[in-house]
Amino acid sequence: MMLLTVILVLFLLLVMYLLFVPIIGYINTNTHQYYIQLKGLVKANFEGHKEELLQVKMKLLFFHFYFYPFKKKLNSHKKETVKKETSVKRKQKLKLKAGMKLLKVFKIKQFYVDVDTGNFTNNAKLYPLFAFLNYKVGGFHINFEGRNHLVLKIQTRPIHLINSFINL
Repeated sequence: MMLLTVILVLFLLLVMYLLFVPIIGYINTNTHQYYIQLKGLVKANFEGHKEELLQVKMKLLFFHFYFYPFKKKLNSHKKETVKKETSVKRKQKLKLKAGMKLLKVFKIKQFYVDVDTGNFTNNAKLYPLFAFLNYKVGGFHINFEGRNHLVLKIQTRPIHLINSFINL
């Protein structure tokens, strides 16, 4: 009986950990880092590849492996599907509402944009807008030196994602 209680408590602690562990998405075009991470459990790095378009380096606890999501499968059979006629406007309204609720659960932890359009006139026109956005929000910069960079780090928790889908 005691062993069953210990196993049940450990299982509940694991479920609680999985509900509250942060999910982090990171994009840095300067250092070419692109990843999605479930803190402490799994990390998926997206990298370029010579033969394939994209390779994903997965780190799952102590295991490291690569896979190629755009690799063609040899024996892929296409199944025909029958579409039901439904109200298009209702579906679009639900998708927009769900998308907006889903966007609200993500928190921006780090944001930095450094842009050069390649045209001095366009840069000069964008400069006041970027200065205002940098003053109000932060992270917006325009340059005249040919640099284009984006750094974006977003974070959410699985419990927030589940809550947004339940409260549609």
